[in-house]
Amino acid sequence: MKSFIFAFKQTIPVLFPYLFIGIAFGVLMDEAGYTAGWSLISGLFIYAGSMQIVMVSLLTAGASLGTIAMMTFFVNARHIFYGLAFIERFRKMGRKYPYMVVTLTDEVYSILCNIKYPVDVDARQSDFYITLILHLVWILSCLAGALFGQLIPYDLTGIEFSATAFFITVCMNQWKSMNSHWPALTGLISAVVFYTILGPNQFILPALTLSVLVLIMMKPRLTAGQKMQPVKECKPASIDGEEEIIYEY
Repeated sequence: MKSFIFAFKQTIPVLFPYLFIGIAFGVLMDEAGYTAGWSLISGLFIYAGSMQIVMVSLLTAGASLGTIAMMTFFVNARHIFYGLAFIERFRKMGRKYPYMVVTLTDEVYSILCNIKYPVDVDARQSDFYITLILHLVWILSCLAGALFGQLIPYDLTGIEFSATAFFITVCMNQWKSMNSHWPALTGLISAVVFYTILGPNQFILPALTLSVLVLIMMKPRLTAGQKMQPVKECKPASIDGEEEIIYEY
């Protein structure tokens, strides 16, 4: 129970962007003539945030499912880079591994990168709860928007900017909490360079690729001098009666 409560507290900054954007998606699906069931299925299996909103426009424009699937892949291909940092961490979660992989969103990635576990909290169970809570909130918000969105007396235009505001906050927090600012500067410089060269629609993947390559080369320098902090992971007692202790930077 402590792990669940801890996980829920970590999701609070993300709950409202998920809720509002999910509702906006459900409203758009309803206005496009799709039933609430389609909004529910989209939230459950597509789970692509703002791309789902773009998907509505593509569907109403008559785009093929293949075109939509391909565009969704390229828009969300950045998650491949996110996932590289969590492969070993998720593998240790056993049967939860596939679910953790397919539900690693931008927001979940940001939370897991900054999280600090108390000694009485199960780290892996907390990671799972964080992912599950946000996924369920997204599914329910998509459904709520389709069912009750027309009853909301407010204009939801531009509500998707709440996700952008969240990432600005996360970036500021990482800048203040990290010893080295090179990762943030690397991402910023890469983004500006490729945005200037390729434009707003094609700069993300090249910028991410360059950032990853630069950070891989700089990893020994970035990690030098950092101390490992012990984080106790509460697990059922092992054969020798000792609890496992994991270490993270």
